[in-house]
Amino acid sequence: MPDTPAPTTPAPAATATPTFAPVAVAADLRPDGVRLLHSTTPLAPHEPSLVHAFRAGAAAHPGRTLLAQRTTPGEDAWRTITWGDAAVRVERLAAGLLERGLADRPVMILSPGGIEHLVLMLAAMSVGAPVVPSSVAYALTTADHAKLRAMADLVDPAVVFADGPEYAHGVAAVSAGRTALSADGAVDGTRALAALESADPSSLAAVRRRADSIDPGTVAKILFTSGSTGAPKGVINTHGMLTANQQQMRQAWPFLAAEPPVLLDWLPWSHTFGGNHNLNMVLMNGGTMWIDDGRPAPGMIERTVRNMTDVAPTVYFNVPAGYGVLLPILEADESAAAAFFASLRLGFYAAAALPQELLTRIRALARRHGSGMEMTTSWGQTETAPAMTTAHFRIDRSDTIGVPLPGCELKLVPSGPKQELRVRGPNVTPGFFRRPDLTAAAFDDEGYLRTGDAVRMVDEDDPARGLAFDGRIAEDFKLATGTFVSVGTLRPELLSAADGLLTDAVICGHDREEVTALAWPAAGHAGECDENGVPTPRLRDALAAALARLADGGRGSSQRIERLRLLTEWPSLDAGEITDKGYLNQRVVRERRAADVALVTAGSDDARIIHRPNSANT
Repeated sequence: MPDTPAPTTPAPAATATPTFAPVAVAADLRPDGVRLLHSTTPLAPHEPSLVHAFRAGAAAHPGRTLLAQRTTPGEDAWRTITWGDAAVRVERLAAGLLERGLADRPVMILSPGGIEHLVLMLAAMSVGAPVVPSSVAYALTTADHAKLRAMADLVDPAVVFADGPEYAHGVAAVSAGRTALSADGAVDGTRALAALESADPSSLAAVRRRADSIDPGTVAKILFTSGSTGAPKGVINTHGMLTANQQQMRQAWPFLAAEPPVLLDWLPWSHTFGGNHNLNMVLMNGGTMWIDDGRPAPGMIERTVRNMTDVAPTVYFNVPAGYGVLLPILEADESAAAAFFASLRLGFYAAAALPQELLTRIRALARRHGSGMEMTTSWGQTETAPAMTTAHFRIDRSDTIGVPLPGCELKLVPSGPKQELRVRGPNVTPGFFRRPDLTAAAFDDEGYLRTGDAVRMVDEDDPARGLAFDGRIAEDFKLATGTFVSVGTLRPELLSAADGLLTDAVICGHDREEVTALAWPAAGHAGECDENGVPTPRLRDALAAALARLADGGRGSSQRIERLRLLTEWPSLDAGEITDKGYLNQRVVRERRAADVALVTAGSDDARIIHRPNSANT
């Protein structure tokens, strides 16, 4: 695993394969008002497990770089591991697990994605042991580590691993009676990961026998939900779920099979977007992942931009807030934009709707740099491995989540003024680890998973145009008039109306007469607020005009925003305001910033409040 400034990545294919497969979807409307949708393309055969896919990839291209990470965050050098070297380490670590009697219980990993995380994950999977990647915040940002302890109590891991000394307290909280490991033994009470490796021929042979016997029903991971809609739950992810989902994506994006993906990715492996959708795309398609040590936040996004000078991603994944802070930099930096678009096939967003103005600006910037890249998105959950839908067609509206993937069945069930999305397919979880009560409640009487998300048809007469995301049903609220406010719809509409002035927003107004909002100025406009959050006259007038644009056309009280409060303190990941996947937890922000909510709700003449022109308080 040498330090090198330029890892070897797959060479571009000589003949370009289409980016998207043709859309083939059917819909039926039942007499009870329930709508059923499914892809008419059958799911093709695929690997039985991630282990089978990884071993085949290592045999086919052992010299290709599998993973690259900065030697130290913020430094220039990259540390890399090839597919072949990873296979050797994985097999030796798996042998060590077998020799020490650690192969029949889960392996819990407290630190983020990286080389040691990857080889230990694959080693555990190779002997049939589930992997439990924990949110970094659970190990680093709490004094009592209550969530971490609850997870460990539930899954009872044989091994606990962390990458560096900053995890010492987290390791100590859950390692009693368990084998504790760290990358180099620097964490108190741990042994170096290399000390577990074994080259004993009989143990290596036993590993190969176990790996051969892994089937689609073998549990690969136990992924804990972020808790944004309740207490974290351990979601069972089988190998069959994970490989089926990647095959579904191959069929929607045919170029993946012909052009191994190259990713620059910051998304955490403790969640399904980064750890399943993106990492597994590399593992299943012979690609290369570069770990991005940046984040979608001021002061961190600059690292992402710098990494783009070393990486030419073919697919780029981010959350809408990430594009919100990245795009102004690319628009102002021609060389960074040229590097970003050089090999890019797809730009992908998920976790929330992308504001329409961002979609328009990204496409304009791509055209300026001669790129034919497409923007796309999908919908999924931890329970669905994760993608159930994808927009494998050119999208013209940013709230589109696409059509069902091959093998996926969708059920749209009326729920008040909305339609709840329920799903069924080979990539859907069998349930929650050691919680039969939660499992029983999660599925309806036809075996569809209840998702709690709302969707609507883009065109009632043409299912091929796909679905639009309509927010989380539990996230919506009623005004005092009894009118529902669709947070998932109104938030991106506000950001689009603001036309690049705002990075993100939280919608307020539960049991009030009017809808209000808390919002953060975009990076290029943060200097237009003083330390108390008072905007300059120019920014105030521009945002007032945005609120007026949002209300144009006689929109009702639930579809417009009367007042806006700008915030200067960025949302806190440690406090749970930002989930590990990078989107705002609306409920947590409102609770933590109750004083700001009260201020904007009161409708005072406070200098920090921006009123919609012609509203009652103007």
